[in-house]
Amino acid sequence: MGMVKCFMIVLLLGFCHVSMAAPSGEKKSRRKTYIVHMAKSEMPASFEHHTHWYDSSLKSVSGEAAMLYTYDNAIHGFSTQLTNQEAKQLQSQPGILAVLPELRYELHTTRTPEFLGLSRAADLFPETESASEVVIGVLDTGVWPESKSFVDTGLGPIPTSWKGACESGTNFTTSKCNRKLIGARYFARGYEAALGPVDESKESKSPRDDDGHGTHTASTAAGSVVEGASLFGYAEGTARGMATRARVAVYKVCWTGGCFSSDILAAMEKAIEDNVNVLSMSLGGGMSDFYRDSVAIGAFAAMEKGILVSCSAGNAGPGAYSLSNVAPWITTVGAGTLDRDFPAFVSLGNGRNYSGVSLYRGSPLPGKMLPFVYAGNASNATNGNLCMMGTLIPEKVAGKIVLCDRGMNARVQKGAVVKAAGGVGMVLANTAANGEELVADAHLLPATAVGQKSGDDIKGYLFSNSNPTATILFEGTKVGIEPSPVVAAFSSRGPNSITPDILKPDMIAPGVNILAGWSGAVGPTGLATDTRRVDFNIISGTSMSCPHVSGLAGLLKAAHPDWSPAAIRSALMTTAYTEYKNKQKMQDIATGKPSTPFDHGAGHVDPVSALNPGLVYDLTVEDYLAFLCALNYTEFQIRSLARRNFTCDASKSYRVTDLNYPSFAVNFDSVTGGSNVVKHTRTLTNVGSPGTYKVSISPETANLGVKISVEPESLSFSQANEKKSYTVTFTGSSQPTNTNSFARLEWSDGKYIVGSPVAISWT
Repeated sequence: MGMVKCFMIVLLLGFCHVSMAAPSGEKKSRRKTYIVHMAKSEMPASFEHHTHWYDSSLKSVSGEAAMLYTYDNAIHGFSTQLTNQEAKQLQSQPGILAVLPELRYELHTTRTPEFLGLSRAADLFPETESASEVVIGVLDTGVWPESKSFVDTGLGPIPTSWKGACESGTNFTTSKCNRKLIGARYFARGYEAALGPVDESKESKSPRDDDGHGTHTASTAAGSVVEGASLFGYAEGTARGMATRARVAVYKVCWTGGCFSSDILAAMEKAIEDNVNVLSMSLGGGMSDFYRDSVAIGAFAAMEKGILVSCSAGNAGPGAYSLSNVAPWITTVGAGTLDRDFPAFVSLGNGRNYSGVSLYRGSPLPGKMLPFVYAGNASNATNGNLCMMGTLIPEKVAGKIVLCDRGMNARVQKGAVVKAAGGVGMVLANTAANGEELVADAHLLPATAVGQKSGDDIKGYLFSNSNPTATILFEGTKVGIEPSPVVAAFSSRGPNSITPDILKPDMIAPGVNILAGWSGAVGPTGLATDTRRVDFNIISGTSMSCPHVSGLAGLLKAAHPDWSPAAIRSALMTTAYTEYKNKQKMQDIATGKPSTPFDHGAGHVDPVSALNPGLVYDLTVEDYLAFLCALNYTEFQIRSLARRNFTCDASKSYRVTDLNYPSFAVNFDSVTGGSNVVKHTRTLTNVGSPGTYKVSISPETANLGVKISVEPESLSFSQANEKKSYTVTFTGSSQPTNTNSFARLEWSDGKYIVGSPVAISWT
């Protein structure tokens, strides 16, 4: 199943697994790709260049292995194909820090600027040259350069700081780049080593996007203004990226068979060298220690160069501990809804109507009630209710509307199965796995998706009526939907399984039913049978929320060129909101109840407020190295990750809770009766006007089973960039009433509010 299909299924919607990248072909059956981390500083004097040393080290264990890539920015080392025995031998060589098997990553798969307040606040963001000096790098499936989202009208010369290139290949020449799309590269050596040569009859061995996902994410982050954009008339209006004047550089690392870590590292290596300012990565990093996670390792190197790395949180929600990309030097983004919907009603023969969503645009159903059947009753297969390929009996569905249950295969593919069997329409019913979350699709036949409760009611009608009938009524686009935003059910949730004392995700941004540019090589459903071609498509996933934050980070970088990645993230987090204008708490669609910091992190981004946050929580490379010491990483592990000789000071007491993060995750051990006092220290930097900030905590801590005290309770700043520290002491109850409690800590001087979420857990 192609990647578009993968990320468009909400059950699979993205948090695609991470697996070992196994080679194919008889000759390579014993070999697989490894990423080799070298201690560059230990190179023997007999070698003129580190690449000669790498080559010699490799040849000492294998006569036939060749280097796929050498790395110098993202890591120090190289990637190659080895047998298990050769890998073990290489690991024992001097100067080798680690020999790690390659992993396969997969993609996490208009109205937004108005929803975020960007259109009415255009004058607040600098339309100066600094806005067009920012370069946003996107690691994804490539780009469709002909998309109107990459028109360069009104942009000046390419920034002189840019060191990148526009590579040519299948269906792509260097002339495809312009003053908007200033860089385009592709990385396939890792993919080809694992799965064989790219089939150029099906996939372009070039930066060209045959999938759609990369064009969508790149245009979301920094697409030019395009008037009259829509998908079949749905969501019609002006499409624009978050940072319309920023430049775009694409790095194609994802192919039909996935995204391989040797290619991802090579792309990050080049992006750092090329001088991007922001890296946007809507792909899944799994759950492994940071020194084993290629995305985390490459992101550390990017952070050192002042590059903000924005990653999707994953689409494995609403289960707990489902996050990926949780390193504290990565900005981790979950997904929320917009205030826009695409209603399509199911009208039953008993007079009842049920609300659903659809992006179908084609021949309407005849203006009468039609026979209606449950797929499970029109199939001999045990899973016939799911409308899998070849499971429906044509005689039982011909000329009828079919109700299919959601799950297993792509939502749009179910409609194709119904259509192929002679059905004329489809009602797609959520099951408990998806609850009331509705994701709109550009179905191939008249179809609508309904929530679990409506689906159960409709099935009740089907099962109790001897001659059931129905029709579907399409209502177009509706805006002003309330409440909005709500946290998407698919959005991955905390707690953080790698470092529980760091709260993730960091924030949420729009990720449901997002309109953006699309590839001309594939239809809006991504199905091979979909011959329609569109300039824009509407899709969902944390893949979509990530580039929103990447673009917003670009805007903040343009406004504040001297801010570090940590300062930019802090501004986005401390100004995020968790309440609607009516003061009600933000909702989680998975539960119908208020969402928590494990769902939304600091809250939903509010870019206008982030432009002027008052205070920020800043972080340096040294702070992150101390964090690694607090995790008890060995010298080898730190050197693999940070590419330097660094020894933790044995006389120092390192604590994860001292990392200057803009949020608080507090963990008490209720089983062993461990310490019930946890201290967090933080330092605030003044980036606003002088003022005295006072702290407040809500709700009242007496109800949380924990006492929270802050020392000092007041901080005075008299000049820009002045720093002041404070300590928060959490004293836990020995008999907590809840496993998790949540609070909010705010500093305010009457003008600015600097907010931080607090998540308290007893484990």
